[in-house]
Amino acid sequence: MRTSTPILRAYLAFSAVADPLVRWHQKRRLAAGKEIPGRLAERQGKASCPRPSGRLVWFHAASVGESLSLIGLIQRLLAEDPGLSILVTSTTATSARMLADILPARAVHQFAPFDSRAAVRRFLDHWRPDLAVWTESELWPRLLVETDRRGIPMLLINARISDRTMARWRRWPRTAGALLSPFRAILVQEAPAADLMRAIGVADGVLTVTGSLKEELPPPEVRPDDLAALRTLLGDRRRWLAASTHEGEEEVLVDAHDRAFGRGDGAPLLIVAPRHPDRGPALAGRLDAQGWRVALRSAGGDPGADTQIYVADTLGEMGLWYRLCPVAFVGGSLARVGGHNPYEPAQLDCVVIHGPHVFNFAGIYARLARVEGAVAAGSADEIAVALHRLSDADTRAALTRAARGVLESGSSATGAALAAIRAELGPGGVA
Repeated sequence: MRTSTPILRAYLAFSAVADPLVRWHQKRRLAAGKEIPGRLAERQGKASCPRPSGRLVWFHAASVGESLSLIGLIQRLLAEDPGLSILVTSTTATSARMLADILPARAVHQFAPFDSRAAVRRFLDHWRPDLAVWTESELWPRLLVETDRRGIPMLLINARISDRTMARWRRWPRTAGALLSPFRAILVQEAPAADLMRAIGVADGVLTVTGSLKEELPPPEVRPDDLAALRTLLGDRRRWLAASTHEGEEEVLVDAHDRAFGRGDGAPLLIVAPRHPDRGPALAGRLDAQGWRVALRSAGGDPGADTQIYVADTLGEMGLWYRLCPVAFVGGSLARVGGHNPYEPAQLDCVVIHGPHVFNFAGIYARLARVEGAVAAGSADEIAVALHRLSDADTRAALTRAARGVLESGSSATGAALAAIRAELGPGGVA
């Protein structure tokens, strides 16, 4: 890896002596509920389980969405090679809990080490991966440098570049190019990201535009008994979903609901599924103080006939809410978070409304916009108008047909990732 840029040299010098600051930072994260108490040592590079024998492929992802996008790929790899094991690292407590439930046999999760020299070296000394696969845009310089120094081949898959990252890379192209230099293949979701990488010096032969792994994921699962029970409870009552919402977005969406339907008898039920479920109780408390009749799922509440807003503050149940609701506002798009993926609702014929900030998924939202497969709305008034329009079943059907057409146009991301991994593992690797 090229480390000759002043920015990288300064960063690596700092990371060499950063352990005391890292420990202080971890204590703050623990106090904020962002660390799992029994697994703190993993962030220091100290493994909590032995390395499996044989070949090991290491996948690194940032959080829940990136981790979920890997599951189908991991299952394919393990099915093709009985002697292979998988390590998945991520950085958030939410992703760790989710992966504990869904990773198949011969796949283990560990927290990624902090990007200090000591932590990274301990991590690599223990795991000794045969191949390292980074996902999307989670690039830590010390981790990259130390992995490259050991001669471990590296791939970057499902790569995307946010507007913020794009601006940084254009400002410091040599540093960006250095960060990308160790990767033997870079599989990019969209052509603009590949164009920028070429502009900062990435060789054209390294780059392939494949689409997104998330396009090829199956719809989120659901427990049939839960779905049947809620369908019976709700009957033919109209409802819509505010999905993966962030701080500040719920107020706009609740205002839109009030403008569209009011609070009287016969108004639809609004289901709010916050992106971070631990916000649920406080959110329910605020809504209750505003005079809304609220039920909270984490407290065992059900949406009764008099419930106006149901706060669905649980993990792993988005498949339930998308199946229950014909319309969903996909959050992270009113706040400048960059939006969340529209693939899941579109797969389940749930019409997508979104705000203006969708730069994390610009490509798929642009494709949906071209065929009128989603509705853009950036204010409470615009969202209220959209909700009224989507009260019509024929209008919803036209949008869901268009969205399905976009998804069925296909992505080759999983196949391309498998091919790149097979090429690096070589003889004796994946069949």
